[in-house]
Amino acid sequence: MLRSAIQLSLRRGRSSSASQLNARNFSSKPHRKVAVLGAAGGIGQPLSLLMKLNPLVSQLSLYDIAGTPGVAADVSHINTRSQVMGYVGEDQLGTALEGCDIVIIPAGVPRKPGMTRDDLFNINAGIVKGLCTAIAKYCPNALVNMISNPVNSTVPIASEVFKKAGSYDERRLFGVTTLDVVRAKTFYAGKANVNVAEVNVPVVGGHAGVTILPLFSQATPQANNLSDEVLTALTKRTQDGGTEVVEAKAGKGSATLSMAYAGALFADACLKGLNGVPDVVECSFVQSSITELPFFASKVRLGKNGVEEVLGLGALSDYEKQGLEALLPELKSSIEKGVKFANQS
Repeated sequence: MLRSAIQLSLRRGRSSSASQLNARNFSSKPHRKVAVLGAAGGIGQPLSLLMKLNPLVSQLSLYDIAGTPGVAADVSHINTRSQVMGYVGEDQLGTALEGCDIVIIPAGVPRKPGMTRDDLFNINAGIVKGLCTAIAKYCPNALVNMISNPVNSTVPIASEVFKKAGSYDERRLFGVTTLDVVRAKTFYAGKANVNVAEVNVPVVGGHAGVTILPLFSQATPQANNLSDEVLTALTKRTQDGGTEVVEAKAGKGSATLSMAYAGALFADACLKGLNGVPDVVECSFVQSSITELPFFASKVRLGKNGVEEVLGLGALSDYEKQGLEALLPELKSSIEKGVKFANQS
């Protein structure tokens, strides 16, 4: 796990002999270049730090429209394997992307006072459209990890951009919904009084409000002491996790640190899949045929080509079946909104 890798790298940095051992271990790992687009932002900076700590990364490419040289210089001083380069401005975007195995996109703006949801959508959708146009040109075979909100729309935008460029491969495009899983695990463990490190909870659907559907009936270890009322409250809290953070920050920020952690976890899973580690399974918003919608979040088996298999939903409780029916219309609307935006001239 990423946590273990971070702890191991910190321990190894304490002695020269350990550092020499570390170097020998690194030499046997495949070279992997990872780009973070939006690296100077609230999510991008801690995400860049976490990717620098990942021993599977050999090159870390940090890009933003401003501020990236400072972030890159800061992160580059950390004594781990990856070489760090910072790129700033559209004229350097191509160089930042060339040769990338994974591109992580947290780029975009947070919602500000007086800004409508449509305002936010139009700004972030435009940013994503431009970045994906560059990805199609400079690293069309990279795995793309979409963090920029609204993910329910930005993933369809990316797919349309790649289709127009003739580079679309549905196995290589992911909406990062890992934060929903992280929250569901944390909240469930607290109520079930179990070790959170041992908890797993699939989260399906989409990545906003009621489209987020945690499947607590499939949680492991299964807790039999949770009432229907508690499970309903856990579902609601998972769906409203982002709002909980925004309110706690008194409108001055959103979920940046937990999102960076979740983004780093998913990127780590993608790297393991690329490197041939077997049975790497994570939830993600991908092209899917398990419902009538073209995109849907569910468990996905990762491998050397990205998505190796989209796994089914499994048995659902009656409450979860109702939640699934309730989320489909809203998710459908968000997907269609993204497709429409992408196809505007």
